[in-house]
Amino acid sequence: MTSRPSADTLAQLRYQAESRSVLLAYLIWFFLGYGGVHRMYLGRWISGFLMLALFGVSLLLTLVFIGYLGLGLIILWWVVDALLIPGMTRRANNRVIDRLAR
Repeated sequence: MTSRPSADTLAQLRYQAESRSVLLAYLIWFFLGYGGVHRMYLGRWISGFLMLALFGVSLLLTLVFIGYLGLGLIILWWVVDALLIPGMTRRANNRVIDRLAR
């Protein structure tokens, strides 16, 4: 007869399965950050989609030389997010802990 894992063990396993990695967030930020994918990975869907939309519109508007301002804004946002990723990851993981504690 096998013993069942304790509730604490199950909660730890669920947390490990659902927690977000700072390293993975930085990799996503580096390669797909212009499209806000790192924000979506960290549970910030609205700002991620906003960043993706701004990037797409700005990219289209570069055809008429207006979109470079938007691309400059995206680059600035991308650089600032490099400093914010550890805090965003910590908050995403805290949300997982809060949800599992219920």
